[in-house]
Amino acid sequence: MKLSIITITYNAEKFLKRTIESILAQSNQDFEYIIIDGKSKDSTLEIAKAYGERVNLLVSEPDKGLYDAMNKGLRLAKGDFVWFMNAGDEINDSEVVANFMQSLAETNADVFYGDTYFVEENGTIQGLRSVITPHRLPKNLKWQDMNLGMLVCHQAFIARKSIAPFYLENNLSADIDWEIECLKRAKKVQFLDTVVAKYLVGGISNKQLKRSLLDRYEVLKKHFGFFGVIMAHIQITIRGVKLILKKGGKYW
Repeated sequence: MKLSIITITYNAEKFLKRTIESILAQSNQDFEYIIIDGKSKDSTLEIAKAYGERVNLLVSEPDKGLYDAMNKGLRLAKGDFVWFMNAGDEINDSEVVANFMQSLAETNADVFYGDTYFVEENGTIQGLRSVITPHRLPKNLKWQDMNLGMLVCHQAFIARKSIAPFYLENNLSADIDWEIECLKRAKKVQFLDTVVAKYLVGGISNKQLKRSLLDRYEVLKKHFGFFGVIMAHIQITIRGVKLILKKGGKYW
């Protein structure tokens, strides 16, 4: 099996159905589908069980948070590649998995990435992440490109499991660290010239913004050193101020 798609859930009854249905809509179903639930107290588990014929593995038990659950998914995944599509997020269209499989056959790369739509809770598309945020998406991604933050949305990043580390469990920017580590270990990185995913805005990093920014600082310092991260944050600040002035007080 070449691909494992993993969905992390907790009290996600409002959003899980559209995540699962975007996965079931794929024209190529040659993948493992895993749902890791944190012992939800609402009807999340019942919704997941309703799709039991397609869900290869459903685990529902208490965890220590998002990245603990994601590490659990990594341990359980049997595919050569792992792709996290968490509750509320969606695969953009029915051909994304088929396009990934074709690109894998042609390139045998270790990391695949593409663009993402930002989507509101009601499903309204805000726009392309690479357009409405400062994060421009390079066509030849290197780990050094991440010095100004997370260029690729986590939901649009597919990595070979053999190079994928476990997530930092107590850092809200663990997804940035994970992507950088994957890129450092990858022999070949392949751009998927398409919109890969729809990302539900308002995640944990947005709700705990101050801690998220401090955690991002620690991650970037780990990879780029103290002076590197100071210079990067000067550039991030200048870029942010310019964008706020351009957009009349809005960051995106």
